[in-house]
Amino acid sequence: MLPALFLSLVTSATSRLAAQGVVIAPHTIFIDNRVRSAAVELYNPGTDPVEADLSIFFGYPVSDSTGQFQLNIVEAPDSTLPSAAAWIQAFPRKIVIGPQRTQTVRLLGRPPANLPDGEYWARLKVSVMAGQVPVQGAPDDTAAVQVKINLQVNTVLPVLYRKGAVSTGVRISQLSMARLGPDSLAVRASLARQGNAAFLGTLRAAVVDSAGQVVAQAKVPMTVYFTMEPKVLLSAPKLPAGRYKLRVELASEREDLPPTALLPMTPVLDSLEVTLP
Repeated sequence: MLPALFLSLVTSATSRLAAQGVVIAPHTIFIDNRVRSAAVELYNPGTDPVEADLSIFFGYPVSDSTGQFQLNIVEAPDSTLPSAAAWIQAFPRKIVIGPQRTQTVRLLGRPPANLPDGEYWARLKVSVMAGQVPVQGAPDDTAAVQVKINLQVNTVLPVLYRKGAVSTGVRISQLSMARLGPDSLAVRASLARQGNAAFLGTLRAAVVDSAGQVVAQAKVPMTVYFTMEPKVLLSAPKLPAGRYKLRVELASEREDLPPTALLPMTPVLDSLEVTLP
């Protein structure tokens, strides 16, 4: 069993995290080479001031063997990677945001003069120092026990810098579907980005029975920087055994991004006949 003091500390820290964090907008930052800058707003909804530290690094999402997303961080990207981390800066880098106040930070790009057309990537990390949480916890009250922990909330946002002609697309291969327990299906696919910019869009999956009726479906946002092999779960309670058709579509549409930020492309479709046991 965990000590009572540790449980109290974890509970107190968790309850304060949401209150001490900041709201950041936008959650995906686009910079055009003609302007070379973008504004990011940090809002402190709490009743205490918070200190924020901003930094830039290079990383991009990948998928692991189970199809889950994770961030691949490259500390020293070479010339084969489209990194903008070395020439994008945040101003100011350290700020104090008062209670219920908004602070604007600008990202400024200073690319090399001979930068080829294309899209270049970085990540903005916002580390918020949200004060201390006092924990008191001598269960028998025979001794005064006081513990304080520093709270730090980290938020990482994608930064995409675009210059000149940029295009995107995605290729689907190795499509598969299998049961994952009695009430769900797991769809897997290998996705490979096309063009010179990341694919930002939506994946739609639908399962159709022999009568042409959709019996399971899902819609998820999808991002492909290089390659991705995601796992998408579809709710399918009490789906009987038999033959089905899986349809998958990838389109340049996102409910969480402005249409002007999305690169146009022809939707990509793939399908698969599957027999479920």
